[in-house]
Amino acid sequence: MSRTIDAHLHLWTRSAGAYPWITPELGALDADFGPDDARAELDAAGVDAAILVQADDTAADTRFMLDVAAQHDWVVGVVGWVPLDDTRAAVAALDDLAVEPRLRGIRHLVHDDPRDDFLDLPAVHASLAEVAARGLAFDVPDAWPRHLDAARRVAAAIPELTVVVDHLAKPPVGRDDFDDWRWAFAAVAALPNTVAKFSGLHLPGVAFAESTVRPLWDIAIEEFGAERLMYGGDWPMSVPHGGYQPTWNVMRGCIDELAAAEAAAVLGRTAERVYRLE
Repeated sequence: MSRTIDAHLHLWTRSAGAYPWITPELGALDADFGPDDARAELDAAGVDAAILVQADDTAADTRFMLDVAAQHDWVVGVVGWVPLDDTRAAVAALDDLAVEPRLRGIRHLVHDDPRDDFLDLPAVHASLAEVAARGLAFDVPDAWPRHLDAARRVAAAIPELTVVVDHLAKPPVGRDDFDDWRWAFAAVAALPNTVAKFSGLHLPGVAFAESTVRPLWDIAIEEFGAERLMYGGDWPMSVPHGGYQPTWNVMRGCIDELAAAEAAAVLGRTAERVYRLE
């Protein structure tokens, strides 16, 4: 029987990193979220395991997640951070992290980086070639509008690298650029070394409900297919919107319409393959 894996879950203890984006204006998110809190949410939803994903571009945040993973067997992987724009430093960091069996991917908060060309920088491409050589995936968060085309260029330039488009690249629902996102999303999906996460769809100005999520799900299935899609709860980012369970209910409603084998792929098998958990 296949296990259910949440491929996108965050933890943070603000003493473990800078987390400059976490401010009092974020309300309920301006707090610490630890492994015991997360485990309770996963248990309530019947989710077996999770992959922790970085929330800060610091080595300290990566170290925090790896320490949690070493103490909790429900954490089956970690997507951490290295300084991709400095290849020498990135290689040194990857060398140091090579002893960490739970490190399964790398991510950079491109949406918070002021450089529109971050993913096109030669140093970043060189670093990502090293990431690929070590069998790690590369997650790209909140790629629309600045970084989705660049994510496609990275995937095309480094075919041995698995590029993971988090949160379906944050579709601009209800905006004039929705069709532009749709075409760019399809162009990324056309490359065989790309996958996407059905996650993080609490979008500005859009009510989170099956009626608003389903059209995005339909596009994701059409472009990527179940074998290249992963479920992610994006907790605790869901806390201001009701928490883990309401998000899980909406997303599971879409996933459950698939055939059993396809649903199993989205709910765990794709994550096992992409992050080499098997």
